[in-house]
Amino acid sequence: MSKQRRRSREELEGEVRCLQQQLERALEEIERLRRALEEALRAGKRQAAPHSRGEPKQNPKKPGRKAGPHYGQQSCRAIPQRVDERIPVPLPERCNRCGGEVVAERTEPQYQEEIVRRTVVRRFDVAIGRCRCCGSRVQGRHAWQTSNALGAAAVQLGPEALSLAAHLNKQMGLSLGHTAQVLALGFDFQVSRGGIYRALARMANKAAPSYQGLVVAARQSLVNRVDETGWRVGGRLQWMWVWVGDQATVYAVLAGRGFPEAASVLGADYAGWLLHDGLRCYYGFEKAFHQSCLAHLIRRCREMAQAAGGPAARFPLQVQRLLEKALALRDRYERREITLHGLWTATGQLEARWDRLLEKPYHCLSNIRLANHLRHEQPYVFTFLKCPGLDATNNAAERALRGIVIARKVWGGNRTWKGALVQQILGSVLRTCRQQNKDAFARLVGLLRSPSQRILDIVPTCSSP
Repeated sequence: MSKQRRRSREELEGEVRCLQQQLERALEEIERLRRALEEALRAGKRQAAPHSRGEPKQNPKKPGRKAGPHYGQQSCRAIPQRVDERIPVPLPERCNRCGGEVVAERTEPQYQEEIVRRTVVRRFDVAIGRCRCCGSRVQGRHAWQTSNALGAAAVQLGPEALSLAAHLNKQMGLSLGHTAQVLALGFDFQVSRGGIYRALARMANKAAPSYQGLVVAARQSLVNRVDETGWRVGGRLQWMWVWVGDQATVYAVLAGRGFPEAASVLGADYAGWLLHDGLRCYYGFEKAFHQSCLAHLIRRCREMAQAAGGPAARFPLQVQRLLEKALALRDRYERREITLHGLWTATGQLEARWDRLLEKPYHCLSNIRLANHLRHEQPYVFTFLKCPGLDATNNAAERALRGIVIARKVWGGNRTWKGALVQQILGSVLRTCRQQNKDAFARLVGLLRSPSQRILDIVPTCSSP
């Protein structure tokens, strides 16, 4: 009897020691997570938090190109194709050093490229008459005019100044106030914020048919990269969506972040390829082929491994290595190191390893959530290997939203839904011009000078509304 009591006592003491060790490990984990949370909260409150890259390296590499024989060809500014002013620079009469007589030997050219800080004011003397047949009023119009308005609206902003304002505000993220300052400092062009806003609204009205054509082009595009980010209208949270197709980029400010908003541009029956970050609403496109962004998954696994540590970090690290091998396999195929058959064979092997990873049971709560997410994404992870040439990420959509994020940090968003409409129309036109390597400045000037609404040549012919 005493032996049994002694044995049971020893077993209970062993269990107590085991529980104490588990408690100590749990307390250490709680303390580590508490410190990580405090650091994350402090980092989020820093002034440059969205653009911070963490602590700098202890011994960073020296910036710039390295001197020596491997520097390469040193470039310099090219000689201008034209010369607008020619200014002679004569020799001084006496040497600055000894005062002796100076003898001319040769002349060397020096060029200076400069901007002229000047505003050009044009006056159009518009002839007004009346038709002898019907008696209707008729007035003339010059090719440089942007409107037929006279009287109280006779003083207008020029198309080139307004096109520059559109680039500064809608593409580069400057506020209307800063845009007015640039025009005043750079060109002595005085205009108010309200004047710029009203002029941009008139420009957006003329560009509206082109925007509708870009929407049609997005619906007809074989591939679309999709993303969304927060945006404010009147101080309330809305969502800025972007669709990046093969030939067009479309922005839209919408009130929600669900499937109805995603389908408002593409249509619910879109049957192309969708590249996205795995948001559940995108899978409402049942006829589409999906590619989940590998960059988002790799980033999530890396952050989980850093936060978890120990045995709990093994699963996210295994997933990260498997995804990186998939990207390396794609690169090998693009370098023609393997054939298409070899690519598909290796893809099957990756999928088998992926299945074995997800079949295992996991006990850590974060790993359980990750495994559940990966099981849902399982059919859409390796689409880019089965369809060579397809992107593995939605990086193009994220780059398209980068300027929007900067503008949101600078001036927050739009005050009205009319301003949001102007934002999405002009943003789409400017980004599509950049995507197609076309001069947006000249196209906006031509659009403003056109007497009637027309569709810009950035809209594919088959996509005209």
